[in-house]
Amino acid sequence: MAEYVVLLSLPGLRPQDLDSMPNLQAQMAAGEKSTIVPSFPGVTCSVQVNMTTGAPPAYHGVVANGFYWRDKQEVEMWTAWNEVIQKPQIWEMLHNHDSSLTSAVWFPMLSKGCKADYICTPAPIHNPDGSESLWCYTKPTELYGELRDMLGHFPLQNFWGPLSSIKSGAWIVDSAIEGAKRFKPNFFYIYLPHLDYAPQKYGPDSPELAAALKELDEVLGRLFAGFREAYGTDPLWLVASEYTIVPVNHVLYPNRLLRDAGFLDVKQEPGEQGGELIDFEKSDAWALVDHQFSHVFVRERTADMVSRVAEVFRGQMGVDEVLVGEDLKKYDLNHERSGDIVVVSAPYSWQAYYYWLDDAKAPSFARTVDIHRKPGYDPVEMFIDPATRGIPLDATLIRGSHGAPAKDPSQRGVILSSQPGTLVGQVMSDTDIADLVLRQFGV
Repeated sequence: MAEYVVLLSLPGLRPQDLDSMPNLQAQMAAGEKSTIVPSFPGVTCSVQVNMTTGAPPAYHGVVANGFYWRDKQEVEMWTAWNEVIQKPQIWEMLHNHDSSLTSAVWFPMLSKGCKADYICTPAPIHNPDGSESLWCYTKPTELYGELRDMLGHFPLQNFWGPLSSIKSGAWIVDSAIEGAKRFKPNFFYIYLPHLDYAPQKYGPDSPELAAALKELDEVLGRLFAGFREAYGTDPLWLVASEYTIVPVNHVLYPNRLLRDAGFLDVKQEPGEQGGELIDFEKSDAWALVDHQFSHVFVRERTADMVSRVAEVFRGQMGVDEVLVGEDLKKYDLNHERSGDIVVVSAPYSWQAYYYWLDDAKAPSFARTVDIHRKPGYDPVEMFIDPATRGIPLDATLIRGSHGAPAKDPSQRGVILSSQPGTLVGQVMSDTDIADLVLRQFGV
């Protein structure tokens, strides 16, 4: 059994990327390597919860990066607390096995309010005037103030948006090293999203990705050395890619299709300069889009209406599958939070949330980095339009995406262990990770 285990989550990491990461290779040289297959949907929140619960979305309820709460007719993107997860996570199972086993959770999504002993995750303060103040949710509460005094504020602007860079990853690493020194938790879970940026923006085989691999590897070298010093020994390192990013050359607009078919209604955004908003109350159907899939919510949930809405997507370019009703069981996505229809992209295509038909009527948030008000994920937020100094409204800029079922080897990632005799089989699923960790502690 291991005394200390670190699970390092590196979304976008592919087997071939290891050749460009000497620090990572050196740390894992004595261990093992296997293929890891992300469950569908292969997106951040769902996969992270798959890994930490050992269960797919049908059981834990995290069916996407966001939620549509039907009773309130509200969309929640990226702000949900840990309470939305309907299964126990690794740190809870460790506590149940042995109350002396401690855990730290550093930057994964949906970790606010979780039952780990130590937590650090972004939680900017939303001010009444619409601005944000930099802050992180930490446990203990005073920890962020102390980290801020040591390292400066967490650079949220470098975590997502046009300024995304290794600066945010470096802060995560430096703060995690400090957490390891202070608390020496038995289990440490760290999320470093640096390989998310370049592949989506420029493509998964771009020169920009090659540069990102070098940047990340340099930071990982500091992480490995810092943890070795903090623990007085090398912990067992488990490094897993949540998903891989594949090239895309096509974009689908589910909400525009629904609007053209007469199912989606809009209303005017408040204010003189306001554009159009989806009218969730009056729309017969609308789509919460997320990378390479979307949940379509139908107001009148009769078989006939659902069938009519589903037909809008059948045969469309870029659509690989249209899942309705019992079809969702195919991917363990049959949960009450799922849409009545799930539209799945072909690997070469992704889905944009745009619903307006005239850019002059786009809502005010469309040209801003506003991950909370947009009814879906918007990777175009990584670009800047020099003319307007805002986010462009051109979804065709995106060169890479993820989330579709991993049917091709290029959609499968890699999992590494720093010690032999740890991994199980040549091919593993993201839902195998929790058990892998727990077995190291005799659970």
